Amino acid sequence: PKGDQEDVRNALVKFLGKLSNGNGIPDPTQVWNLTSYPCKDNWVGVKCDARFTVKRINLDHCNFSGIFDPSTLCSVQPLVASLTIISLNENTLRGENIDELANCNQITGFHIGGNQFSGSLPEAFSRLNNLKRLDISRNSFSGVLPDLARISGLTEFSAQENQLSGPIPHFDFSNFNTLNVSVNKFCCPIPRGGDLFNTSCYSDNPDLCGAPLANRCTSLPSNSSGGGGGGGVCKNKKAKEERYDPVNKVVATKDDSSLNSSFVSREYKSVVNKSGVSVASAESGPVSASLVVLTSPEVNGLKFEELLKAPAELLGRGKHGSVYKVICQDQGMTLAVKRIKDWGISSSDFRQRMQRLDQVKHSNVLPAVAFYCSKQEKLLVYEYQPNGSVFKLLHGTQLNQVFDWGSRLGVAATIAEALASFHA
Repeated sequence: PKGDQEDVRNALVKFLGKLSNGNGIPDPTQVWNLTSYPCKDNWVGVKCDARFTVKRINLDHCNFSGIFDPSTLCSVQPLVASLTIISLNENTLRGENIDELANCNQITGFHIGGNQFSGSLPEAFSRLNNLKRLDISRNSFSGVLPDLARISGLTEFSAQENQLSGPIPHFDFSNFNTLNVSVNKFCCPIPRGGDLFNTSCYSDNPDLCGAPLANRCTSLPSNSSGGGGGGGVCKNKKAKEERYDPVNKVVATKDDSSLNSSFVSREYKSVVNKSGVSVASAESGPVSASLVVLTSPEVNGLKFEELLKAPAELLGRGKHGSVYKVICQDQGMTLAVKRIKDWGISSSDFRQRMQRLDQVKHSNVLPAVAFYCSKQEKLLVYEYQPNGSVFKLLHGTQLNQVFDWGSRLGVAATIAEALASFHA
């Protein structure tokens, strides 16, 4: 609606007025003003989707020396509903009403590295439930971090070169690709799982102790668990190394990994049957490594140990686990393997569900190839589908694809039909 577009335009002009402090923006031929519209007239630094809604604001390296005030954006309903990324890296900005950012609850990326923000990071940040990437590095933030571990989808956290103190939140480090909390005043033991990242990620925190640092703790708290982070150059030792463009959402792979290094536990790797794939039922105990194959004992000749050694690429993370693309070059096969976690289900119940899944024969239900189940690991194997995902279509990140409302309703209907077949 025109009224929404005017509200968004007015909010962005007000936002820029505080941000620029009279400096303007680099390209004088495309100015934010009240006589044009941000999406229709392609405002510099504003990215929109096909429906002319503002999705991202990227004003990195613009020499802004004013105030970042998220209340100018996050009090306008169209922006609250659509804005996903704000990137203001490498300016000289200060903050005002920073807690108001929590009202923009669709934010997935917030990048303000290399500015002059100070004070505590507001507790309201822990309510940014969709946040995946947070960069507050190279500022003057101080005090104790909010409970960012409440944000289950956070995958990157850059907080280096501040004056932050207190303990590191009890993140789940295994969810993260990158972390950097170096050059701060953090104290206390690094939460369990923090050794997934190397010492440089924690360096120059004199009162911080525990693995992977050489500074050992005299005692560990009984509830020490979790951990996490993202951003910077500190990478998860067990994750595939990636580079991320916060504006265009482009991930460039730097190297390959394998199932062995990507997600198979030490217990799982150590007991692989060297003779090949077993089609016996998987045991729930830690000594079992049977792969239950639902289609055939050997999938195009693929052996289980070959699956473990094959190159694996992380495709995405969800509420109950991660999905990997596994390329089995010798067999000319590509598989999708889901590692399931944080799902409170017993091994016997899991096996029963997998067997029921195998019995469902429906054109809209992709049959599983195999599964594995033990106390430590639950894996589900499918044939890889090369045509992208519904998530990417919904969020406009799948190139050269149109996903109008008719298409969306059609997909929703077919999903509902497939789900109904499970309960027939």
